Amino acid sequence: MTEVTKKPNGWKDVRKGMPKVGDSAERSRDMTLTEIELFSALTGDRQPLHTDRKAAEASRFGGLIVQGGVTSGLLNAVVAEDLPGPGTVFLSVEWKFNKPVYVGDRITASVKILEVREDKPFCTLETQVVNQKGEICLEGKAVTYTTPLPLQG
Repeated sequence: MTEVTKKPNGWKDVRKGMPKVGDSAERSRDMTLTEIELFSALTGDRQPLHTDRKAAEASRFGGLIVQGGVTSGLLNAVVAEDLPGPGTVFLSVEWKFNKPVYVGDRITASVKILEVREDKPFCTLETQVVNQKGEICLEGKAVTYTTPLPLQG
């Protein structure tokens, strides 16, 4: 008689369950001075390229640019809320910032599942942020971990 060993399901009790390779999600947001001001207040990043319109306009960027943390932060929202979902945190990221995001841009952050471990709730994701023109502002990969959470209520 052959004994069948069942693989442990590391995704048990994860709110949105185990994602599949190829699954994707995205979120969009308009970038305003408010995002810059809130991020500056939170982090202390008051770099003139973000906060001094005259200096930013005189720079090679030609205008106020949004902090990279705001740009990449929209990816945090996608993984924490949508895919893989609640309980998800980044373990590692490898991002390249290709193009600045300007005040007035509408950016869309997207993730696509490249790999999923069944035995543990780890995923490898393709990540990208594009502006309203479809230009890639940020791209790369990330590894996430998703912990089980009790249901709200």
